[in-house]
Order: sequence, then C-alpha cells, then structure tokens
Amino acid sequence: MGRTLIFAILAFGFLASMLNNCASHTRSRSNDRAFSERVVAAPAADSWSAAHPRGTTTTTSDGSVELQRESDGHFYAEVQINGANIRALVDTGATEIALSRAAASSAGIATSIGMPEVVGEGADGAVHGEVVRIDRISLGPKTAEGMPAVVLNAGGESLLGQSFLSKFDSVEIHGDTMVLK
Repeated sequence: MGRTLIFAILAFGFLASMLNNCASHTRSRSNDRAFSERVVAAPAADSWSAAHPRGTTTTTSDGSVELQRESDGHFYAEVQINGANIRALVDTGATEIALSRAAASSAGIATSIGMPEVVGEGADGAVHGEVVRIDRISLGPKTAEGMPAVVLNAGGESLLGQSFLSKFDSVEIHGDTMVLK
C-alpha cells in the first residue's frame, strides 16, 4: 500500500505539472532532459492509428526498438496492452505506467464509474483514479505480465514509465531517435 501511494504521488505530481503547462508547450532543444519537461495533452483517443502518423516505432533486426521524436519534442510508443494497441508517452521520469480512461477501456481494463479513490495530490487538489494490474504489456520484443498501473479519471495521455522501461537493458537518445535495447 505504501509503495502504491508513493507511486501515485509521483505520477500525479507529474500529471499536475503536465496540466499546468499545457498552454505553453514551447520546448527548448538545448534543455534536453527528456521527459522532465512540459507535456502537451494528447487527444483523448489513445489507440495507435493512421490518424497519428507523426512518430514511428520500429523494431530492428537486433531486437532494439527505435522511436522518433515527435513535433512536440517527446517520444511516443505503440505498446500492446492486453492485445490492444495503445499510444503512450515514453516517460523516463515516471515510476510506473499511467493509463487514460480511454486506453484502459480499449485494453479491456475495468474501472469504477466514478473512480472515487484518491490516488495522489496534484496542484489542483486530489487526483482521482484507480490502481490496476495490466495482464500483458509488450513493446517490440519485451513483454511483461501482471504490471501495476494507475488509470486516471481525467486526462487523455497514457505514460510508459520505468516499471516497464526497466525491462530493456538501456534507453538511449541519439538526436531525434530514442533507442531501447
């Protein structure tokens, strides 16, 4: 319970920062501390589709995953959660995985209607959501089962944090390409 509360506070501190900075998403390339920067809220639909042709997720012959930086300065990946394709911001500063309500629904993860549980504190007060387990999550050759995540009651962005990124041996950024090995 204590670990979940700590994760929730960290995740929702990030969410609060993201919401406060939505209006001003100008990013300086010289300050390249990947993902501790501002995040612009994405459209509510998290499913990867032809409507989101910006960045690409490529698996190379050696099993590495390459992601291209998108126009907002961030890296996004197409992950499979319980068999559903979900577009997620790769957030090296997040501890766990955070899903939007739409992404959870696409992945068949049931949540309460009202999500009355307070899972963290944000700049605007209590943040509501629900702690869940993802049956199966995959990105390129890496797959994990039984991963903890939080579904946010508000917000359209899903985040892929360290709990899954740690399955890779390394996470490197070379210019506008992130390489997960």
